[in-house]
Amino acid sequence: MTQSKIQELQNLERNLQMLMGQKQAIQMEIAETENALEEIKNSSSDIYKLSGTIMLKADKEKTIKELEEKNKLMELRLSSIEKQESILESRAEGLKKETQKLAEDKNVGK
Repeated sequence: MTQSKIQELQNLERNLQMLMGQKQAIQMEIAETENALEEIKNSSSDIYKLSGTIMLKADKEKTIKELEEKNKLMELRLSSIEKQESILESRAEGLKKETQKLAEDKNVGK
């Protein structure tokens, strides 16, 4: 019984690590998008976007709208990951307490 709880706890911790990596990547993408938006809004000159290996002149307003939409999507993904993270942390904490209690009960019985 205790072994299966420990294994489940290890799986939860691995999932938490994976979520934290995803969260960090999304946070970086949000920061990059916000920086790009700020640069575009403050720029009075033409803007360009990469398309594959070439750079093309881009419409400023359309690009701003695209980046704002991208940012909203990233914020939603971040929120979803944070909710998953919270649920997993709660489950992991409960399993830790349960495993510790089982271990203590086993030691008391000896």
